[in-house]
Amino acid sequence: MHSYSLNAPAKINLYLEIIGDAGDGYHELAMILQSIELADQIDIRAIGTQEIKVHCHHPEVPTDESNLAYKAAALMWEEFPEYFANLGGVEITIHKRIPVAAGLAGGSTDAAAVLVGIDMLWQLGLTHPELEQLAAQLGSDVPFCLAGGTALALGRGERLSALPGLDSLYVVLGKYRSLMVSTAWAYQTYRAQFGETYIRELEDLESRANRFHSGPMVKEILNKDGGKIGKLLRNDLEKVVLPNHPQVLELRKAFENSGAIGTMMSGSGPTVFALCESQEQAQEIQQKVSIDITDPDLEFWVTKLSTQGIQIMSTP
Repeated sequence: MHSYSLNAPAKINLYLEIIGDAGDGYHELAMILQSIELADQIDIRAIGTQEIKVHCHHPEVPTDESNLAYKAAALMWEEFPEYFANLGGVEITIHKRIPVAAGLAGGSTDAAAVLVGIDMLWQLGLTHPELEQLAAQLGSDVPFCLAGGTALALGRGERLSALPGLDSLYVVLGKYRSLMVSTAWAYQTYRAQFGETYIRELEDLESRANRFHSGPMVKEILNKDGGKIGKLLRNDLEKVVLPNHPQVLELRKAFENSGAIGTMMSGSGPTVFALCESQEQAQEIQQKVSIDITDPDLEFWVTKLSTQGIQIMSTP
């Protein structure tokens, strides 16, 4: 088969705790990552020439070497040069449905889909751990995006432990179209403001991270208790993003007052989500908040939590 079409789901963070400095310029984190049904579609096909081409209709998505999907293809070229030489490069078309620069891992999930797609195109037969090792070279969220579902993520996010899937809850996502928050800025600002609270000794970092395994949020995920999960949402990056972006704070408060079982900013933002027990509740909350905040720049999506990561859909 010379082409594949893949479904690449977005993700939200149900929990993001910054534990300390990992010593390599990154942070030691404890997170719970959750796939959602909102997804990009990635079409990938063999083109028989020694090049990588990326296409996307979205004006804010680059199609050059800076695109993470391009970097994923270039990594496969570097790791498996004989296959690239014999079979040629790939053409990647990104059908962008996940909002850009939104804290929803849109670029990461596209990159994960490219890894899976090239593995299939070149018939490499890579195992999931092998794909995860490649994914970790591209970014902290890419390994999770491969299998998706619900997972505890430690370290930079690359040390993953699967948790029972949550697929009965819905979310409303809200994002200002023109507002973007740099992930690098968010973490650098957090370090500047709260760095003195960091745990720096490696043994202490490991001890605190390991204690998280039996944390209250994990317990309620095991119990599939949506109400209690909503009360335990945490994102340390809200401490720096919300004071600097009043629109995001206003949106969060509107969701909080709308009757959702929980609300929080996802990742470094600026997307805010409201956790809901049903599709009907999610639609009601979307309508209520859109009336409370009458800003044409504010967009909403209603979607469901998902147990799936990258999925092969069909040939384009």
